[in-house]
Amino acid sequence: MPNLEHPAYPAADLLHLESLVPCRESQVSTLLSIFGERQQFSFPSLFIYGHTSSGKTYVMQTLLTTLQLPHVFVNCVEYFTSRLLLEEILIQLQSCSSGTEQTSPVHCDTLNDFVRLFKQAVASRELQDQTLYIVLDRAEQLREMEANILPAFLRLQELTDRNVTVILLSEVVWELFRPSIGCFEPFTMYFPDYSIGHLQKILSQNHPPEYSADFYAAYINILLGVFYMVCRDLKELRHLAALNFAKYCEPVVRGEANERDTRKLWKNIEPHLKKAMQTVYLREISSSQWERLQHDGGEPGQLKGLSAHTHVELPYYSKFLLIAAYLASYNPVRTDKRFFLKVMVITAVISSKHHGKIRKTNFMKKHEKTSNHLLGPKPFPLDRLLAILYSIVDNRVAPTANIFSQITSLVTLQLLSMVGQNDQLDGPRYKCTVSLDFIRAIARTVNFDIIKYLYDFL
Repeated sequence: MPNLEHPAYPAADLLHLESLVPCRESQVSTLLSIFGERQQFSFPSLFIYGHTSSGKTYVMQTLLTTLQLPHVFVNCVEYFTSRLLLEEILIQLQSCSSGTEQTSPVHCDTLNDFVRLFKQAVASRELQDQTLYIVLDRAEQLREMEANILPAFLRLQELTDRNVTVILLSEVVWELFRPSIGCFEPFTMYFPDYSIGHLQKILSQNHPPEYSADFYAAYINILLGVFYMVCRDLKELRHLAALNFAKYCEPVVRGEANERDTRKLWKNIEPHLKKAMQTVYLREISSSQWERLQHDGGEPGQLKGLSAHTHVELPYYSKFLLIAAYLASYNPVRTDKRFFLKVMVITAVISSKHHGKIRKTNFMKKHEKTSNHLLGPKPFPLDRLLAILYSIVDNRVAPTANIFSQITSLVTLQLLSMVGQNDQLDGPRYKCTVSLDFIRAIARTVNFDIIKYLYDFL
């Protein structure tokens, strides 16, 4: 018995719609009840929210398209200013009313112009006899536009005196939208995350025709058992399922196992799923490169992680700044003279008596009980960072605005963290937040042996 029933729509369309939106029947049923019949006035505005990949955009697009309801669908990230957004709505609206693609430009500078042009666009008989739906995806971007845009969309039905419903799709709750002066409250609706049972059902529908549904369902069950705790994004899981299925089928293709030999299939796929765990969400290599790596039997070390790629995007002096920050965070202050005092300066300035003292200085760790790496990074002033930088860079570096802006960029990237307030009188202090493996990978790109300059490794 079908779960979706509504007297205003054909049963065949509702049955087809139900097959397209698995595990979202209750949400679709609620939306159909809100929409009512085609010619009836619906709620002026709906606010639908939920986490990423909870089906908001897909369900709304499928519902409006399958039931052939007149609608305009706009992504607020793509049309990021109020003028671009209003003009795109009008362009799609004219195409909807005429049935052809609209190529003529539409100019709309203000909301008054939008309301006037909107009334003209819906003057056709087709749009007057039924509700028009304006769907704004990624609606949280509306908060960055002019203050009157969001309140206007919420009560567009009242402003235009037309049968129109505005639907806002967002990943944040309505409380973060509501203006301090108040506004018209929309009807809010929540899309919950897919459970593991829902994901199993949805992903199992995509099984290849050459394999049985039970065989592919067993593979999806293994995949979710590995990735569900770290990734519940339906799009990412679908990508992972398509990427690793060929490796799962290898024993069956070679004739070493049948489709019911779950133990052999699991032992074959387990190491490759562990390697895939390193690249969840990252997309550091293409699907073809990943398949080539699996085919060649590559080790996990060949699959570069985030730390091996981040340094590629850093400018040349930013790498040395990060190295200097790491040395300042993990080396005691008293060791700077030993590590970074230039030999040519020593021989030219200080006497042989002092030089003898320097040679006799032996930085023994008599009173230290714990490694600096175990204690964590220590804060350091900006002057010490620049002094170490000038020492480790071969050519002379002037303290220009470019160098200081790169320090700010490293703080923005969270590779450095600022300690204390910005208004402190003795200058800013920083901490280096990267790991030893990370900084060694960066140091290798500039041919700098950082281990020789770390006090813990003497």
